[in-house]
Amino acid sequence: MPETSLIFPAAEYRGRVARLQEQMTTEGVDALLLTTAADVFYVTGFLTRFWESPARPWFVIVPVLGDPVAVIPSIGAPLMQRTWIEQIRTWDAPDPEDDGRTLLIDTLTSLVPDHGHVALPMGLETHLRMALLDYHAVRSALAPRRVVDGTEILQRVREVKSEAEIAKIRSSCAIAGRAFDRVPEIAGAGRPLDQLFREFQALLLEEGADWVSYLAGGAGLEGYGDVISPAPSEPLVRGDILMLDTGAVREGYFCDFDRNYAIGPASDLAKRTHEALWCATQTCLEALRPGMLARDVHHILCDALRAKGATPGGGRLGHGLGLTLTEWPSFTPKDTTPLRAGMVLTLEPGAITGADRILVHEENIVLRDSGAELLSPRAPAELPELL
Repeated sequence: MPETSLIFPAAEYRGRVARLQEQMTTEGVDALLLTTAADVFYVTGFLTRFWESPARPWFVIVPVLGDPVAVIPSIGAPLMQRTWIEQIRTWDAPDPEDDGRTLLIDTLTSLVPDHGHVALPMGLETHLRMALLDYHAVRSALAPRRVVDGTEILQRVREVKSEAEIAKIRSSCAIAGRAFDRVPEIAGAGRPLDQLFREFQALLLEEGADWVSYLAGGAGLEGYGDVISPAPSEPLVRGDILMLDTGAVREGYFCDFDRNYAIGPASDLAKRTHEALWCATQTCLEALRPGMLARDVHHILCDALRAKGATPGGGRLGHGLGLTLTEWPSFTPKDTTPLRAGMVLTLEPGAITGADRILVHEENIVLRDSGAELLSPRAPAELPELL
């Protein structure tokens, strides 16, 4: 069995599989079926941008005992052979008549007893990356085996990061931090926002990102209307607050944090709101401990904003982070996920500055037994001004 693999040594992946198998044993599950890029990467190290093509399904099966089995299109075999996975079964894809369906059924029936259980993530923040008609055919062919929800099995293991994973996320954060430090090179009054977005992506790549899967932001007087719209071609003007929010990727792991800049001298409202966001984040950094619930983070941030005279914005105020830009849990009033040491999280308070105007602020952390540890370079306490 190979001791080396893509991104991490094979021992890292063996440890992940062992933790999954422990959960599977507890839940009475015989196999875990994975179909998405992040989940396949998590157990194999199979990292490729080829997932952007929706033409082919990909499968990895984690049995309750033994090593994972990859059931994949033949085009992926050379890359999968560079990982620690030894059992690789392939078909020529895409095949409009049988796109891996029969091979998947044969593999699952060989691993799962007649009355066994196959777990498949089905809950929130999961998706099925195979044809729905094929899924129904596979489920029918597996009977009397049962297909059950494997969301808890996967998420409870993935949400706690290893030190190796934390190091990768810290590296992504450092790359974005260096790019943010260079924003004064590209931003200022008169610069079209869409051009600035393209140039910021170039800075991220120059600083070491493998790719930039996510870049959003906004600009407007004393705030911006939303934080997900494509950048318009209108130029920045004095009085605008510019926000850039990036999910740059390095070796498969994301960062996700933003920074705000005043174009010209900042108004008193913008300064006060930025200070409130910064202080609310600091309060949360100092208060966070394992054992809290996700909703507690929402309460801490909202209370801290109100204490500084700011009005909290709506929506969630942070989330998990790692193999995808956003992971569970979500910092909302209803999320009761327990926070555990080793979780990588974002703190993302937002405040209303006027009608249809907000400011948001985001940092990335890892939760330790002793509290929060910053992974992103801390934003300046005072709103930067691009004069």
